[in-house]
Amino acid sequence: MGVVIATPHAASAQQPPVGLGTATAFAVLGGSTVTNTGPSVVIGDLGVSPGSAVTGFPPGNVVGAIHAADAVATQAQADLTTAYNDAAGRTPVTTVATQLGGTTLREGVYNSTAGTFQITGNLTLDAQGDPNAVFVFQAASTLITASASSVSLIGGAQACNVFWQVGSSATLGTGSTFVGNILALTSITATTGAGVNGRLLARNGAVTLDTNTVQRPVCVIPPARSTTTTLTSSNTSVTAGSPVTFTATVTTSTGTPVTSGSVSFTGDGGGLGVVPVDANGRAVLTTGNLPEGVHQIVARFQGTAQFDSSTSRPLAQTVRPAVVPVPPDNGMNNGMNNGMNNGMNNDRNKDKECEENGKAAMDKTRSADHAKPADREHRRDRYDRDDRRDRMVTFQTLHTIEGVIGEDARGGHHSDHGSWSAHHPGHRHKHFKAHKFHKQPRHHARHVKHPRKQASLPTAG
Repeated sequence: MGVVIATPHAASAQQPPVGLGTATAFAVLGGSTVTNTGPSVVIGDLGVSPGSAVTGFPPGNVVGAIHAADAVATQAQADLTTAYNDAAGRTPVTTVATQLGGTTLREGVYNSTAGTFQITGNLTLDAQGDPNAVFVFQAASTLITASASSVSLIGGAQACNVFWQVGSSATLGTGSTFVGNILALTSITATTGAGVNGRLLARNGAVTLDTNTVQRPVCVIPPARSTTTTLTSSNTSVTAGSPVTFTATVTTSTGTPVTSGSVSFTGDGGGLGVVPVDANGRAVLTTGNLPEGVHQIVARFQGTAQFDSSTSRPLAQTVRPAVVPVPPDNGMNNGMNNGMNNGMNNDRNKDKECEENGKAAMDKTRSADHAKPADREHRRDRYDRDDRRDRMVTFQTLHTIEGVIGEDARGGHHSDHGSWSAHHPGHRHKHFKAHKFHKQPRHHARHVKHPRKQASLPTAG
């Protein structure tokens, strides 16, 4: 027989589990009697109500409590009736073939045209990754499984979420493996060696066992579905063209990293990229294409079958204008260079002029210092006047950084005569100019008194 995959009604929403109330604690619950043959094992409570007969234990073994016609069993029967009616009224319903063997069914509510279900071979129930998926089968009359038949769970499906509502009686074949909770109106019979991962709950009739194992299922609490996505930036203010890295971290409500799924990054509503989360629950995106301005970056975890989607708070990312280097202004630089060169040349010319003038003055002074006595006497006579008895002759000397020129001959401020040039600024030499390499020339003068010449008396001849 080929594999048939049945899809529930398109409009169906996820079904909640059928609430069993206090009957949840029972693995076996009968209305009239519970009988056993052989070393059956019942994992969970065993009870009967309104009947009170429980036989075959031992050799059967109950891993739990036995409640025979007590208040606990009575309440469990009342809750069973509620659960039965709930399962029988579930909608929307998908009608499938009576024979379920060789098929794969997804979560939903199913019935058959004939009002009965049979399983020959294997029935597969696929939760498609959702551990909360619920399967409800509505049989108007009977449920019969063949010998060695089986029910398999895949995709995270759990036996606690599989419910078989049977309008009359259910029979499990020899050596078969059955999964789910049977809520039968009348009776349930498990033949030799049949194993049940679920519950056998009969409202009015008997539950009959024969070397069976019946284990009350316990739903595994699935991980928290809700998630939280946080977003960070490697640098919230960058220049245009510079790369920036955004990191989205996805965790469950308990803080556990979500290690599957993808995160989409958007900037101002536009897509930046989609990145899968890693083993640490992080998705990392690096981009250098953001334009200038302030952008609102958002990371959204897209969700999976196990986890809900979530969106981060907007993150403000600033992109500053890029700094463009300014090329050097050659014209300005040339002008500055020319000005500096011209100034330096002028200084050199002035220095040269000062040196030449100073040299000429020194030559003149030396010339006077080395003149013959007769010439000196002649020069004195040129400036004599008959109406003056004394004559002051000013000798000027140049004081430079090399020393005092002519001091040995004429006397300067280092001589005993002293200098009074500070009191006579007008006597500074008119040909000298101060510059940055030489000090201001100083003029030194001293008074020289010349005795008046006595007229020679003619000698008697």
